[in-house]
Amino acid sequence: MSPLLQSLAATFCGSDERREALDAALHAGLPAARSEAWKYTSLRQLERRSFSAAPLQAPAIDAALLAGIPAPRLVFVNGRPSDALSDLSGLDAGVRVRTLSAARQDEPEALRFLQRRFDRAEEIFAQLNAALADEGVLVQVAEGAASGTPLHLVFVSAPDETDRAWHHRHLVELRRGASLNLVEHHLQAGDSAHLDNTLVHVHLAQEARLSHARVQADGARATSLLRTDAVLARDAQYRRIDLELGAALTRHELNVRLEGDNARLVANGVLLGTGRRHIDTRLGIEHIARDTGAELLWRGVAANRSRVVFHGGIHIREGADGTDANLSNKNLLLSADAEIDTQPTLVIDADEVKAAHGATVGQLDANALFYLRSRGVPAEQARAMLSAAFCHEPLAAVDGILTETLVRHLDQALQQAGMA
Repeated sequence: MSPLLQSLAATFCGSDERREALDAALHAGLPAARSEAWKYTSLRQLERRSFSAAPLQAPAIDAALLAGIPAPRLVFVNGRPSDALSDLSGLDAGVRVRTLSAARQDEPEALRFLQRRFDRAEEIFAQLNAALADEGVLVQVAEGAASGTPLHLVFVSAPDETDRAWHHRHLVELRRGASLNLVEHHLQAGDSAHLDNTLVHVHLAQEARLSHARVQADGARATSLLRTDAVLARDAQYRRIDLELGAALTRHELNVRLEGDNARLVANGVLLGTGRRHIDTRLGIEHIARDTGAELLWRGVAANRSRVVFHGGIHIREGADGTDANLSNKNLLLSADAEIDTQPTLVIDADEVKAAHGATVGQLDANALFYLRSRGVPAEQARAMLSAAFCHEPLAAVDGILTETLVRHLDQALQQAGMA
C-alpha cells in the first residue's frame, strides 16, 4: 500500500458502511498511466507522500486576507469552519446555509446525498471521500426563492507543523423556481502543501437557476482534487465558470446530467499553467432529455514547465432529440518546455441534434503581435496584453454581479505570472 493511502486510512473513524468504501479504495489502489481517465496525470509523487488529519479547530489567520470578500460568507481554514471569520448575515430569504457537521447533529435526514457510492476504479478519490468526509457545506434554497446577493464559500489553506488532508462533501440544492449566485474561493494564507479532496453535489429542480463561480488560487505546493456532480431538471439553468489559478497539482471532474427537457448548461473555464503546475480538467456532459443545451468555452495557457490537461466529453443519449451542444477548447503554448494535452470527445446516439466540438493548441498570433509592436508597444507588454485578452473571454459565463470578483482574481494571477 502506498504511503498516501496508508496515511489516509489511518485517519478513518466511521461506520461499517463507510469502512466498505475505504476498503474498496484501498483494494483498487491509485490509478496508473494505463487508466484512460488518468493517462495524462501521474500520481507517482503524490502516492509517496503522507498526510495527517486536520485538527478539529480552525487555526487563526490574518482576517485581512478576506477583506475583499463580503458577507454573507462561510469560511473554512484547513478544512474546518471558522466562526470568527464567517459572517452569514444578509442571507436572502429562503436561503439556508449550514455545515455538514451541524447538519449531522440537527437534521441527519438531510444527509441522504452522503449515501451515494462510487464503483469505478478511476473514482478512487470519490471513494476516499465517501469514507473519510467529515465536513462540508449544505446550501439549500427554498421553492420560488430568488436570491440576488452572492453567497461566498471560502476555503483557506494555512501553514501547519505537518501536511494536512481534508475531505469535504458539499450539497447545493435549489428547489423549483429558486435562484442563487454562488462564489467559491480557494485561497492560501501562507506556504503549505496540504491535500484537499472535495466532492460537490449540485441538484437543480425544475426552473431553478444557479450562477456558480469558482476561483482556485491555492498555494504553489498544494494539491486540489475536486469532483462536481450536477443534475438538472426540466427548464433548469446552470451557469458556471472555473478559474484554475493555483496549486501544484489540481484536478477537477465536472459531471453534468441534463435530465429534464429544456435544461441549459453554460460552463466556461480558464486553466492558467505557470511554473511546474499541473492542471487537469475533465468534463462529462450527458444530454438525457429533449431540447437540452450546453455551451462550453475553455481557455488554457501553459508557460514555463507547466502542463495543462483537458478532456471535454459530451454524450447525447438516445431520445435526447433537439439537443444543442457546443464545446470550444483553445490553448496557448508559451514555452517550449510546457505541455498541453486536449481531448474533445462527442458521442451522439440521438437524431435531430446540433453539436460541435473542437480544440486548438497554438502560440500568440504573430500578426497581432506585429500590430502592437508597430504602435510602439514593447514586446513583453504586447505578449501580456494578448494573453490577458485570451483568458478573459470565458468570463461572460456568469451574471454580471459575479464578474468583478472573477476579473480581480484573474488579473492578479496574470500579473503574478507576468502576463498582464
